[in-house]
Amino acid sequence: MSKENKRRIRWFATVMSLSIMLSVVEPVGATTISDLEKQKQELEEKKKEADAKKKEEQQKYNSAAGKASSIQSQVDEVAGEIEEIDAALVETIASVEMIEEEIAEKEDQIEETKADLEEAKQIEREQYEAMKIRIQFMYEKGNTSYMELLLASENMADMLNKTEYVEKLYEYDRKLLEEYQAAREAVEMLQEKLEEEMAELEAQQHELMEEKASLEIMLNEKQKTYENYEVQLAKARQEAAIYKANIKRQNDEIKKLQAQAADKQSEIEKAKKAEEEARKARELALQREEEERRAKESGSTGSSSDSSSGSDSSSGSSSDSSSSSGSSSGGGYASASSYSGSGSKGQQIANYACQFIGNPYVPGGTSLTEGADCSGFVWRVYKDFGYSLPRTSYSLRNSGTGVSYSEAKPGDVVCYAGHVGIYIGNGQIVHASTQRTGIKITTATYKEILAVRRIV
Repeated sequence: MSKENKRRIRWFATVMSLSIMLSVVEPVGATTISDLEKQKQELEEKKKEADAKKKEEQQKYNSAAGKASSIQSQVDEVAGEIEEIDAALVETIASVEMIEEEIAEKEDQIEETKADLEEAKQIEREQYEAMKIRIQFMYEKGNTSYMELLLASENMADMLNKTEYVEKLYEYDRKLLEEYQAAREAVEMLQEKLEEEMAELEAQQHELMEEKASLEIMLNEKQKTYENYEVQLAKARQEAAIYKANIKRQNDEIKKLQAQAADKQSEIEKAKKAEEEARKARELALQREEEERRAKESGSTGSSSDSSSGSDSSSGSSSDSSSSSGSSSGGGYASASSYSGSGSKGQQIANYACQFIGNPYVPGGTSLTEGADCSGFVWRVYKDFGYSLPRTSYSLRNSGTGVSYSEAKPGDVVCYAGHVGIYIGNGQIVHASTQRTGIKITTATYKEILAVRRIV
């Protein structure tokens, strides 16, 4: 075989190998890379959508978590209020039971006092009748009997003794009668005192029963509110759990898309590398072909071969460029306003309240003229001055600002167990006391003070 034939065979083999290589590589470089870049772009778009969904779910979760936290605070607050009201209710029930026991004791004492009074009256009547009999025996027959008693005396000393005896007997009867009368009067005073105390206990019982009813209503309302908040809290927590699960799912989706995009990028880089190698192999084959042609042909065709080679190189550059481009008050009373010039606001309130002394006590009433109970009296007086206060004695204990009794000023509300009054100064209060006594002035320390509240 000649040298020329061997050279032609080598050239033919080289061209065939390049043709086979190009038939495998060129479709990857021209089609697959573009598809991969498109797929990568689609994955990136999906990732953006997943990020947006995650952000939306995160906002929903934050809102639900914040709502749950807010509701939890409300639940805790209501639970605290329920505990406080329940404690107050227990205290009030205990106070009612204690007052009921005191009322029973007072009733027993009143019955005993009535029996003692009847016994004292009976003894007084018996002593009076005995004294009348003795007086009748000694004096009713006239001076004769008395004179006979004196004339029958043996001597002056005997007569004086008899006279003195009569006088002492009379004095004894009179003194004994006075003692029985004093005992009867003492029992009557004790009975009156017990009846006043009884009336006061009954008024306290009424106030405490009102307070108990009010607390029970408040407790029921708070318990309903608590249960409603519990339902809302459970719902908010459920929503937060759903949003949290959605966020986790979005995170997993984003990680999956990121991994797929990274795999696509790796495939693109491998395809580009293979394309670059194919391009270089093609240029090398063309170069060898040109060398073989130059060696075979005359040197005159070298410039055109160079031009053709330069054109291929330019085409390769264009291909590279294209490949890389795929990679975005009522009447008769002064009104509250008429007291505006009489000292401080508290003094005005105290002065205004005092004009209703003597008016009746009416359970559940709020009229300063027709009748009010203790809390109704305080509520109405302050209402006439434009203040809105609670209606029960228990709630009044939490109104305004607490001060010590030593700091009390006219107009302050003085609170007791199941009772309230208005401080008027000099250690006294004006209050709707009992059905027996009505609205009156009483010493402020007549029983234990629980609180003094300053409203103005």
